[in-house]
Amino acid sequence: MKRKIVITGLGVVSSIGIGRDAFWENLIKGKSGISRVTAFDTSGHSRHYGGEVKDFRPENFLAKKKIKLMGRASQLAIAATHLALSDANLGIKELTNPEICVCIGTTMGESQLIEYMSRTFAKSGQKEINEYPIYQSPANNIPSNVAIEFKLRGRNRIFTTACAAGNYAIGYGFDLLQSEDADIVIAGGSDAFSWIAFTGFNKIGAIAPEKCQPFDKNRKGIIPGEGAGMLILETLEQARKRKAPIYAEILGYGLSCDAHHMTNPQEDGMAQCMVNALREASLTPEDVCYINAHGTGTIHNDRAECAAIKKIFGSRHKRIPISSIKSMLGHTMGAASAIEALACCLAIKNDIIPPTVNYETPDSECDIDCVPNMARRQKVNVALNNGFAFGGNNACLVLRKVSN
Repeated sequence: MKRKIVITGLGVVSSIGIGRDAFWENLIKGKSGISRVTAFDTSGHSRHYGGEVKDFRPENFLAKKKIKLMGRASQLAIAATHLALSDANLGIKELTNPEICVCIGTTMGESQLIEYMSRTFAKSGQKEINEYPIYQSPANNIPSNVAIEFKLRGRNRIFTTACAAGNYAIGYGFDLLQSEDADIVIAGGSDAFSWIAFTGFNKIGAIAPEKCQPFDKNRKGIIPGEGAGMLILETLEQARKRKAPIYAEILGYGLSCDAHHMTNPQEDGMAQCMVNALREASLTPEDVCYINAHGTGTIHNDRAECAAIKKIFGSRHKRIPISSIKSMLGHTMGAASAIEALACCLAIKNDIIPPTVNYETPDSECDIDCVPNMARRQKVNVALNNGFAFGGNNACLVLRKVSN
């Protein structure tokens, strides 16, 4: 018999807000976190806008001596973990449990440290490169730094399946709890704003000029972003014993690979992923009340995702609310599906569906109910969270409201 696994804590750092309440308030208001990039000089690029977290102060979460010894993705992850643990009412006593595990997804890892070393070497040579970026740049340092900060001695995993990595991390955490290999799991994703990613997406013409417009006929691409989303996972029995807040139950997840192309998504792989998730959750498409779309705002991705949804949901594709929050906070890479899972939890808890902003012109190939421009109050019992990444790495998560 499967154990019931629930989410009891939410921590988020994003361009539209730091912390659960600020994030949710701005999300349902349709507030944009997109602005001109300040992390580096974009004068040599064709695009200049991003979803930077400009009010993040790592000293609010970390001792100053630690800040300079780790990359920004680790700082974002630790901040989001602080917020999630506090939200879940987990204190020092509970954190001594040796079976608290950390699972984090990322796309770029600590790329800012690699960028720093490259710039420094080009300008001044090897002798001017500080020692810490050399051993802090591998991506596995993100969950390791979280574990070190909170003295967590359970399993520790990094997932680098690009933009679906957050869902992969949450799914693996779900499995750890199901198999009784963990008592509590801290799962999510983190990515810092990256010159490498920004330059790469510019090069392939995937960045929109100023705004992201998922499902709009005139959409022009993604807006790169940064952030972290961390969720606390535990059994329903334990959560009720602790009298912890309960946001949603994880019913299951599905994985698939398009096995088609590195950057051109295929609807069959996406559809199979949704089928796998619903099958594991023992649900049918008719049970789904809301879909948090991957919804990047690119021509091909939105078209393929809508085609996959039509394949699975049939005529219901026009009646199920399907929104993309990337329209507000940008594409946070490996953190995206984790932050979106967090948004699903709040939609379920509050029975409010966040909007897809910047929607202006309908597209016949994306003829879905994308909750255009304004949040909607509607009962959400079951939410499907889609994460579709480069390489056709797909991960879908199914969440359900928990009755009192």
